[in-house]
Amino acid sequence: MKTLNQLLIAFLILNAILVQQTHAQTTEAVKPVYQILGKIFEKDKDEPIPYAAVSLIDATTDKTVAGAVAGFDGEFILANFGDGTYKIQISFMGFQSYSSQPITISATNFRVDLGKIQLETEAVALQEVTVTGQRDLFEEKVDRTIYNAENDKTLIGGDATDVMRRVPMLSVDMDGNVSMRGSSNILVLINGKQSAIVASNVADALKQIPAEEIKSIEVITSPSAKYDAEGTGGVINIVTKKNNLQGATLNINSSAGLRGSNLGLNASLKRGKMGWTLGGFGRAGYNIRGFFDNQQTVTNADGTALQINQYADTRSNMIFGRYNLGWDYELDKYNFLTASVSLGLRNMQNWQDGLSTETFFEETLVSSVLRDVSVNNLSNNVDVNFNYTKTYEKPLKEFSISGLYSQNNLTNDFINSLYNGTFDDILSRIKNNNLGTNQEYTIQLDYVTPIANSKNKILEYGAKNILRRATSDFAYFTATGSDGEFVEIDDVNFSNEFTYDQNVTAAYASYTTNFLKKYAFKGGLRYEYTTISADFRNSEIEADIPSYGVIVPSVNLSRRLENGRMIKAAYNKRVQRPSLNFLNPNINAANPQQISQGNPLLDPELTDNYELSYSTFSKGTTINFTTFFRNTTGSIQPVRTVQEDDIIFTTFENIGREKAYGLSIFSNITLSDKFSLNGSVDGYYARLNNGLDDPLYAAANDGFVFSGRIFANYSLPNNWQLQSFAFMRGRQVQLQGTAGAFGIYSLNINKQFNEKRGSIGFGAENFFTPVFRINNELITPTIMQQSTIGMRNMNFKVNFNYRLGKLTMEPSRRKRRGVTNDDLKGGGEGNENMN
Repeated sequence: MKTLNQLLIAFLILNAILVQQTHAQTTEAVKPVYQILGKIFEKDKDEPIPYAAVSLIDATTDKTVAGAVAGFDGEFILANFGDGTYKIQISFMGFQSYSSQPITISATNFRVDLGKIQLETEAVALQEVTVTGQRDLFEEKVDRTIYNAENDKTLIGGDATDVMRRVPMLSVDMDGNVSMRGSSNILVLINGKQSAIVASNVADALKQIPAEEIKSIEVITSPSAKYDAEGTGGVINIVTKKNNLQGATLNINSSAGLRGSNLGLNASLKRGKMGWTLGGFGRAGYNIRGFFDNQQTVTNADGTALQINQYADTRSNMIFGRYNLGWDYELDKYNFLTASVSLGLRNMQNWQDGLSTETFFEETLVSSVLRDVSVNNLSNNVDVNFNYTKTYEKPLKEFSISGLYSQNNLTNDFINSLYNGTFDDILSRIKNNNLGTNQEYTIQLDYVTPIANSKNKILEYGAKNILRRATSDFAYFTATGSDGEFVEIDDVNFSNEFTYDQNVTAAYASYTTNFLKKYAFKGGLRYEYTTISADFRNSEIEADIPSYGVIVPSVNLSRRLENGRMIKAAYNKRVQRPSLNFLNPNINAANPQQISQGNPLLDPELTDNYELSYSTFSKGTTINFTTFFRNTTGSIQPVRTVQEDDIIFTTFENIGREKAYGLSIFSNITLSDKFSLNGSVDGYYARLNNGLDDPLYAAANDGFVFSGRIFANYSLPNNWQLQSFAFMRGRQVQLQGTAGAFGIYSLNINKQFNEKRGSIGFGAENFFTPVFRINNELITPTIMQQSTIGMRNMNFKVNFNYRLGKLTMEPSRRKRRGVTNDDLKGGGEGNENMN
């Protein structure tokens, strides 16, 4: 509560300072604040058009001077420009563009109100649309930052992991693991929904989504009460491309490169009130090579030390696929049905060739072992969604009911072959079979209604139930020689079946209002009650896990200032339940010197988040500053101990306390109608402590963590486009050591042809860096480990896209809802007025 009070005080102080500055600017006679404002409506319907793009054009040079995006009620304000003659241009998909008559601005005519501006709908052939200039890649809303991935042509041939690396406040490591402001405890949704595969492994799920199918990425740092309480870092919503089109079309996209290729086909058909979509995407990775080098020192109780050195070359092959079928039907003006089926597959094979393990005692070699390791990481998943939405004559009033069934089948096996000095003689083999299944059944009801016929006061409430069942059927086998029969180990610790059932029932209420003209408030409460049962089939072990309930508050407050500026303050409480990755009791001993095991008795984490931000716009430049504080108790942290034969054993406990103090800055700069830059820098100071008193196991660490990215886009003549991108993630502070820094970069050139129906391009990635080296460090009172991971990540690729068919545009009359499962720890749209 003390920190919340401090946040509110800081918000009021910053608000007072900025208001005073604004008042001083306004009252300064020699420097009046120039403004052009108005409201955008749909012609003949008298309904506001939110989010329309507004540009201020110099009437003499035809260059863009300023820009803005209309609010929820269609209002816009252009500011921060000087004397001159200008034109206003307005554009929004599905409507004819608008261009005003010349407007002369001077010290005697510095504020112009254009009143109501009405846009007419249009039907156009999609391939005839011509887009000039560069659309903004970033949008800042009251509770989220939006990255418009569809405007980034360098992403052709990539997947969702490549898109995530370009998004402010997000960091992605070389394995595809995503974190937000240093926290990996985030929710990843796809069109507002979460499938079982996302809950099981976010990194692998992202590899299944082609970049070309992503419209935008929404980073929600302060989720409202309608979102599940899970996700201490925040929510990431991946919005795929949808349309409100009449006609039929087929889009082909492909890419072929040195280390990977992909092929995607997407078709859509819309006739009258019914629409169908059918899509498929396949991605293959090959020629992916690297190495790892690991040196660890284990200190014994008598002070002696054991040195263990490991080295291996690595290889990987992978195939990913995603296929979907969608259907929607408009029953009548107020009732709509949607349904979809999505199938996915992942086939990853990894090899460690010549895994050499040398053990030294007091600098004397005592053993040398040579192995080969083969790991299969396979899965397939299915998601089935159904949604019914009812709207009303009363604007913004809506009821919806949604259902989701999701299942993900997992296979994570390995075979470890032990050689006798050379690769010609196998002494023994160990095999681990680990078959897992994640199932989810979800039902959700949501109701939205304005209060007292006001569009500025919105009440939302709803209920939800999620039933999950996770199983892990694991077994260990041993065999002699290269062709001996595998025999199962008769030990319940190595061969067993684990079942984990979780039921989450939730209810929420949220209230949104505008007040004092420029203030917006959104607050809410959510209550979640969780029951858990866990069972081991082949043993009498009982996991007695108590049920628990949590109350989750959220508060968002914003104030619009002059010249398009905004300040925001937010507080929310979050819960993070452990996923199967942390719970699975299967012993992972692919590397026999470093084994790990999950803990089925883990409790959820609890986090308080505080945030204060300021955004501004000036002469084609958007800048956002955000400062935050995050306090987590019961944090799930790894616990490492030394077992017999000096094996490092890792499991997980709720023993961590984390605090993070951070600042994020990002900017989008339009230098001309052909050249734009955007970039961001994120930094935070982390303090971690596992809360243990025993000096043998006590751990604490702190330090600064930085990351950044920059993106440049230049439009060349004759439909050529040049784009470049670079990303750097600094050293990561962990409880027991650090994870190394790394950086990536790319350059793309594309050419559009045949009336922009097709494009072909060439891309190069990490072309000056044949090998990446990431250095990691682990430090405990008894363990000192330094490891290096090497990856040969240089890549060259050719991209090709082509679109067949013709579609006409019809403006959307409704928004769609769906199930949103946001709640496992694992690897409402906002605007400046409402939400």
